[in-house]
Amino acid sequence: MSLNPRIAAWKDRRVWLVGASTGIGAALARSLLARGAKVAVSARSAGRLRALVAGRGEALILPLDVTRPEDFSGAHARIVKAWGGVDLAVYLAGTYQPTRAWELTVERARAHVEANLMGAFHMLPAVLPDMLARGSGGVALVSSVAGYRGLPKSLCYGPTKAALINLAEGLYVDLAPKGIGTYVINPGFVATTLTAQNEFKMPALITPELAAAEIVKGLERGQFEIHFPKRFTSWLKMLRLLPYAAYFPAVRKFTGL
Repeated sequence: MSLNPRIAAWKDRRVWLVGASTGIGAALARSLLARGAKVAVSARSAGRLRALVAGRGEALILPLDVTRPEDFSGAHARIVKAWGGVDLAVYLAGTYQPTRAWELTVERARAHVEANLMGAFHMLPAVLPDMLARGSGGVALVSSVAGYRGLPKSLCYGPTKAALINLAEGLYVDLAPKGIGTYVINPGFVATTLTAQNEFKMPALITPELAAAEIVKGLERGQFEIHFPKRFTSWLKMLRLLPYAAYFPAVRKFTGL
């Protein structure tokens, strides 16, 4: 069921990807540029961004630090000057460090909150006023199936991703009547530098390119939640329905932790 306006064509669509230098963000940038979209790419590394978009179409390179809200307002102003506005803003930036309860520190928790959650709060006030003024556009937040329920080694990561899901739900309630799309993207395991830290076998592991293809397909269909791969995420969705007395033993059996 389409809860958002369908995206029928990407030609000249103005897309801002925050967290685009590696992994899913880089793959999504390449995919959208190949479809004719105008893509603004942001991350801390200007060099990686330049290498990513070189010779690939119409792109803007906008380095920023997601912990600095002023960076977002400055980058958005550059997009408006170049293209007149943003049609779709996607927050992909994030960090992940496997953490058990006995490894928890304030510094580690803060790093996750700043990169995974507060960066989205920094992006939204930069893009929403223009979208609201014209009554069109869309925002997408890349969360994770780790946000569905508590998981071992996800003590800092999981809560920030759960917050993004909640944030997207609240945004949808407010923005849908205004003609603005809201999307929450919940990938399973994707082969990136972050998941390379995992010491366990990751079921249904997919490439960033396949993840990008699933995101594009979900956006085109107007889906609110875009989750993949279905053979893994559908199983996790069923686990969400279990009472705690059944859920905790199932997680221990599944993870061995």
